[in-house]
Amino acid sequence: MDKVYGKLTVFFEDPFWVGVFERTENGRLSVCKVTFGAEPKEYEVREFVMKNYDRLKFSPPVDVAVKKEAANPKKLQREARKQTQQTGIGTKSQQALQLQREENKLERQEISKEIREAEKQRRFDLKQQKRKEKHRGR
Repeated sequence: MDKVYGKLTVFFEDPFWVGVFERTENGRLSVCKVTFGAEPKEYEVREFVMKNYDRLKFSPPVDVAVKKEAANPKKLQREARKQTQQTGIGTKSQQALQLQREENKLERQEISKEIREAEKQRRFDLKQQKRKEKHRGR
């Protein structure tokens, strides 16, 4: 049975507080970025996760090497302290977020192109209709 690992990193990215959700499943990492605004309290973050986790839009998965969990509690404590002192987000997470941004951009471009072509076709049809009406002598 496969394991799913989740991680939330909250940091200040001027002028807002940002949360980065990382989800590792089957050796693939997907990421979601959420802007909190003002500095969130612990209970606010917990409440946000409980209510909105299923609605988060994660990036497409990226291959990543999954590390085994360490059994030594002191080592876990040191790693937790080290992670809290780090600033920013991991490069794999940044890559996943960038991939998500690019996909969203492509979707927007496709939609706007379809709208533009539909408007162009509508104008052309209107112009043709006016030409036919003029030709009929009306």
